[in-house]
Amino acid sequence: MARPLEGLRVLDLSRVLAGPFAGRMLSDLGADVVKLEPPEGDVTRGWGDVRHGISGYYTQQNAGKRAVCIDLDHPKGREAVHALAAHADILIENFRPGVMARHGIAWPDLAPVNPRLIMLSISGFGQDGPEASRAAYASVLHAESGLVARQAELDGHAATDPVLSIADMNAGLHGLVAVLSAVVQRERSGRGQHIDLAMLDVMLVTDDYANFALDEIPLVRGGGEVWDAPGGPMMVTGDFRFVWRELVRRHGVIDPTPQGASLAQKIRCRREATQAWFLSFGDRAGLVAALDRSNIAWGDVRSNAEAYASPTAQARAVAAEVADRGGGTRRVVQSPYRFSRAESGVAGAPAYKGEHNREVLAEWGGLSPGAIEAFEKDGVLIAEEKP
Repeated sequence: MARPLEGLRVLDLSRVLAGPFAGRMLSDLGADVVKLEPPEGDVTRGWGDVRHGISGYYTQQNAGKRAVCIDLDHPKGREAVHALAAHADILIENFRPGVMARHGIAWPDLAPVNPRLIMLSISGFGQDGPEASRAAYASVLHAESGLVARQAELDGHAATDPVLSIADMNAGLHGLVAVLSAVVQRERSGRGQHIDLAMLDVMLVTDDYANFALDEIPLVRGGGEVWDAPGGPMMVTGDFRFVWRELVRRHGVIDPTPQGASLAQKIRCRREATQAWFLSFGDRAGLVAALDRSNIAWGDVRSNAEAYASPTAQARAVAAEVADRGGGTRRVVQSPYRFSRAESGVAGAPAYKGEHNREVLAEWGGLSPGAIEAFEKDGVLIAEEKP
């Protein structure tokens, strides 16, 4: 079966996570994605476990893409980018606003070159707002959107940043939705367009508790809670009052609260009884069966490695192996799309910086071997030596 986006060409100028993640998903869906890097390369090429010159972090977000390396500071760098953009369907960038214009490759520069081009610009605070020039990483947007402060208030501890790059990943996903929407519109109108995606907007629209007061959130979110259980800790999700009622109604747990107890005493006594009930089972299977009969949602508290070994992750082939460019393989996480009439998934190994300079400029840009060689001699095109 074919991949849904076969035939689409994507020029990916983005770095680190939000843009590269969107590009990786487009590649998994069948688009021909070419990653364009500056001479120093994407900073993530050095993040994490580096094997044969390519890191695991870079591999996860850029597997399946071809790679070209163009010096945008060179006077002829603009010419090389224009040659590629003229034949691209989509361009992704997440530079700070103003950087693309400085190099002569902003939307007003490229739209006349290719009226069908769709450009996705991901930034922290938008392309032209009062804070557009600010540097923005995921942690900055976690703080600016209220997430960090709210979590600190709810949990009663000092403000800390989440361990996941929520702003980046959500920006990549919303960017993907926007790009594909623009592709559909282009089919009707014949024209491309510029998409201005601000990570602050993304974080605020992702906030499903924005209209609740702080003291209402614990009541409506049915927050998960970890309990000691046979075989290891277990996450149980739902308002504790619901869990307690189910234990009393379905499992005969006796309320140990003494007569005349305060609300705080009542909660403490019932929680102690609940914990004792969890630990009363001889094995985890018995506890799971009891929770399932009560329709109480539960989850194993797994390590990252254990998550990939779970029955569902194994059955759905969540992890894939790609070549590590040294004769071995390394793991990447598959895109989550499962189609009934199409294929999807990681398209191949990660590329070395500038590995596909010649073939992409010839194939996309229509440049002659002589023109490409001239770019190489001038230092516009740079190819990394493979280890």
